[in-house]
Amino acid sequence: MLPTERRERLRELIREGHHVKISDLSRALGVSEMTIYRDLKPMLEEGWVKKTYGGVTLVREKSPAADPSCVYCGRKPDSRLAYRLVLQDQQTETACCCHCGLLRHSQMEGQVVQAICQDFINQLTISALRAWYVLNPEVYVGCCRPQVLSFEQREVAGRFVRGFGGALLSFPEAIQQLTQLMGQEKHRGCEHS
Repeated sequence: MLPTERRERLRELIREGHHVKISDLSRALGVSEMTIYRDLKPMLEEGWVKKTYGGVTLVREKSPAADPSCVYCGRKPDSRLAYRLVLQDQQTETACCCHCGLLRHSQMEGQVVQAICQDFINQLTISALRAWYVLNPEVYVGCCRPQVLSFEQREVAGRFVRGFGGALLSFPEAIQQLTQLMGQEKHRGCEHS
């Protein structure tokens, strides 16, 4: 499990239990208590949880990670298409799809520590930097346009392009072509259908 996924799961466990013990979190996630304390530090600093004897208690439900709208276009993210950015200040931003995620990534250049997305076919979490992208396929999956779909393996993405069209691109190529298509000046909004 990637650290970002672990922190998201940690938030889920805290939301479900409201008051949880560090030892229970450690067992549930299969990591040391020290790792749990390290993952909790940003949550404590933002005031989302507070320390209690042997654990933490949920203070407020609203947090940057719980924001239900895309950081770029405002649309509600679909977990199977979402693109997540972890920034240097340990804040996490979620974009509704790779289209918005890549555009936001290019805006935040130099501040992004990690970026993850989902493989379009098998829904595995993958590194956005090592992913392969299909830009503007003919099939519509219900998100921003021009659509951008992510794949873990180049061969699978290539087969998808042969069947559904689009351009097969690496991470840097996808950012470059998408920003050119959308215009490098001010964000003019994403097209939704």
